[in-house]
Amino acid sequence: MKNHINIKYVKNLNNDALRGIVFYTQELGILQERLQEIAADNTAREVQEKVEHFQNQFSIHQDYLTKLRHDIQINDKAIEAQLLVTDAVISERTAAEHAGIHENYITEENIFNNLRHEFNRFAAQWM
Repeated sequence: MKNHINIKYVKNLNNDALRGIVFYTQELGILQERLQEIAADNTAREVQEKVEHFQNQFSIHQDYLTKLRHDIQINDKAIEAQLLVTDAVISERTAAEHAGIHENYITEENIFNNLRHEFNRFAAQWM
């Protein structure tokens, strides 16, 4: 038995994720600015090690958000192309890809929020 997939729902999830990626990218810029302030004001080795840790984490997240945006856009194009041909159905493979990408987005959201909380605790201590 084939599963029926609501295309509007899938497209809405992709659009929500793309908006979330824009938000998290902007948030990374803000966090990076705060990190630079902390680094400029505190030269202690302990602080500089944490600054490097956060710089690395921010870079990793920026790269991953860029990759995730690309994956979502590719998935959207695949959905649109299939809908032009079939008028109402997408392949199970495309649906499975969407599900995997969406799960990756949710995971990234959780990891990013944990990192942001960790950074805010660090910033509160050193700003």
